[in-house]
Amino acid sequence: MTNPSDDRPASAGGGVLSRLALDSPPKRAWALYDWANSAMMTVIVTAVFPIYFERVASEGLTDSESAELFSLGTTIALLTIALLAPLLGALGDYRAIRKRLLGCFLVLGVAATAAMFLIGPGDAYLAVVLFGLANIGASGSFVFYDALLPHVAEGEEMDRLSTSAYSLGYLGGGLLLALNLAWIIKPELFGLPSGEGLTPAEATLPTRLAFLSVALWWGVFSIPLFLRVPEPPRLIEPDETGDRGSLRVAVVRLGETLRELRSYRHAFLMMVAFLIYNDGIGTIIRMSVFFGGLLDLDQSVMLLSILLVQFVGVPCAIGFGRLAARIGTRPAILVGVGFYLLITLLAYGMQNETHFLVLAISVGLVMGGTQALSRSLFASMIPRHKSGEFFAIFAVLEKFAGVLGPAAFFLVVRQTDEPRLAILSVLPFFVVGGLILKRVDIEAGRAAAREADRDLLLRPR
Repeated sequence: MTNPSDDRPASAGGGVLSRLALDSPPKRAWALYDWANSAMMTVIVTAVFPIYFERVASEGLTDSESAELFSLGTTIALLTIALLAPLLGALGDYRAIRKRLLGCFLVLGVAATAAMFLIGPGDAYLAVVLFGLANIGASGSFVFYDALLPHVAEGEEMDRLSTSAYSLGYLGGGLLLALNLAWIIKPELFGLPSGEGLTPAEATLPTRLAFLSVALWWGVFSIPLFLRVPEPPRLIEPDETGDRGSLRVAVVRLGETLRELRSYRHAFLMMVAFLIYNDGIGTIIRMSVFFGGLLDLDQSVMLLSILLVQFVGVPCAIGFGRLAARIGTRPAILVGVGFYLLITLLAYGMQNETHFLVLAISVGLVMGGTQALSRSLFASMIPRHKSGEFFAIFAVLEKFAGVLGPAAFFLVVRQTDEPRLAILSVLPFFVVGGLILKRVDIEAGRAAAREADRDLLLRPR
């Protein structure tokens, strides 16, 4: 047993599945959604679609017009989910329909991704609309997916389950990306059109099939979650009745939660800390691609770096779960944040392809584990009956906070005209985020969450 005042989790039980917190069908089904959704994030958001959009869909547009359209579409999608998530999160909690709302976003995302098969040369507007809808589907589904975590696992199991899910996500995304790249680069090996004299439809077929494969992968591997993970029971607060208008109650609940955030001070501090150091993480990833452009790196090196992050992240995410079991969740997160300080310095000194690949490996070592443990630690400090609301608020703040790092980066570039110096602007995000995290009283945060759940009435759905 651990000291109640300590934030170290208890030791895992015996057996491989138990050590990974995958020892029951609901836990395995929940974790498999990371495997399903990560294919979309890896292939569509990160690696293949942006290149296809620039080179094929944007035919007839200038580089600046293409970049502006892509940025506008992405921004609108992020703002849309930022506006929808809080109210839907409250509605999902009150009506006990988290899985149903997850399914709605899933269907939207899968349908939009499958429709990308229709994108041909010059279809920039169709491409940006479908990309935006796919992003809304993915981001919205993750709000309710994350909200299920404290209902699927308890206590220290959340750390192990969250890191195992991230590991599965890295593996799934990496495997499908590798397969997609294989048939895009060598289509003849898969019986696809290749060689000279191809029509535009034939030339783009391998990439368009990659989009279709993501939709199938995402949809099929999501099925176990709906079959095996039970919908959490409906919990009604003392001042509520089960027959009130759902939308009205959702609005009232959301307003109450926003006003009561001070009652969950340590969960809120955890949220702020994560948003700050995670903004630094995101900035390093985005700006490393920018630096790759400055170094005139070959596209194959850029794609290889993405694959390296995926496959290095598989064992390392699980390793962070084991590390948390030994030294505690918060210390393990701080190890990851500290390592990012070193990664920032590495990025500052990057000069060639070897340095870029080392940077990718370094990111893969800590990215998944740091984010997975942050998710589980936050989940342990929020009321279970308001998990949808809290993760929705979390998602909204994450979207808006994600602009600070890139903004600081480009501000330094503008003031100094030194892109290499600008990477150092990320350092304060890790320092400040880590210092705020150290101020979080984890046991007090968990106690406040338990107290909020204690007196609720259990109602039938």
